Amino acid sequence: MAAYIIKRLLLALFTLLAILFASYLLLRLTPGDPTRSNMFSDTSGGGTLDAKNNALYENRSLREKLDLDKPILTGFSRWLKKVVCHGDFGTSVMVDKGKSVTSLIGERLSVTLKLNCAAILIIYLCSIPLGIFSASKAGGGFDRSSEFILFVLYSLPVMWVGLLLKSLLCEGGTLPIFPLGSLTPDNPERLTVWQYQWQSIKHYTLPVICLAYGGIAGLSRYTRGSMLEVMSCDYIRTARAKGVGENGILWGHAFRNALITMITLFGSLLPSLVGGSVMVEYIFDIPGMGTLALDSLSQRDYPLQMALFAFTGILTLAGILLSDILYTIADPRISLD
Repeated sequence: MAAYIIKRLLLALFTLLAILFASYLLLRLTPGDPTRSNMFSDTSGGGTLDAKNNALYENRSLREKLDLDKPILTGFSRWLKKVVCHGDFGTSVMVDKGKSVTSLIGERLSVTLKLNCAAILIIYLCSIPLGIFSASKAGGGFDRSSEFILFVLYSLPVMWVGLLLKSLLCEGGTLPIFPLGSLTPDNPERLTVWQYQWQSIKHYTLPVICLAYGGIAGLSRYTRGSMLEVMSCDYIRTARAKGVGENGILWGHAFRNALITMITLFGSLLPSLVGGSVMVEYIFDIPGMGTLALDSLSQRDYPLQMALFAFTGILTLAGILLSDILYTIADPRISLD
């Protein structure tokens, strides 16, 4: 397995390099750049001659700093050299001017991790038992009704659900049970430990629901399909013929072999774990990775965008490698050598 992991890591390096170069190429070829953003400066209208000259000088300095005055291949190689040799992803030029990109990501990452870890935990705790039970009662009343409900949930847009929950259940709505936004209770210094925990749970509840309901609907259907496929195999009929009980068949035989599909889906969850949800974070005013990515895109913050591309690419490749390793744990017949 060690040789396989080394080969995959080397392949991942080349893949990541290709991803980063393609991302940099698209950024450079897309019309506009930070020096032409209206949020940075405006040299087209009024103002004194000195102000215009200062703005033009700042634009030229920024273009030189970002290597926008150089060919694309040269600019990418200079950026890559800073990252590899010095671990320097640069500083933000638009979102939070002058602040280190790594510190910006670090501040937002903890918020998104807490939110998405809670959502993923709920998704797996709910969807796997639900999918297994539906498969064991395939064609019955519970299976049909749960299929209809989950199909409806899966088809509901996140933005619509988030706005609906916010207008109904947040402060100022029909049933003001939950806080209006953010994940931090107001005046935490005045709260006891238990009060602070309770208020934090109320802040997290609606965003976690918005992140989890679609995943529960989707993963439970995948789990049901995998279980039904496995339970139609010959060795399941052999186990029944030997007198193994249904619980032993479900959990001892079928579930272990159905794990392959769930492991494949788990590998894709790693990037989303830190990527955040743009819509959910925007609706509930959460300063996470999703809103950071949206701000960097709308304001054309090249250093921040490249850091986010690198971060997401690494996590995607790590998720794929982790899935391959988990295959061997779930099914000893699979060998990576």
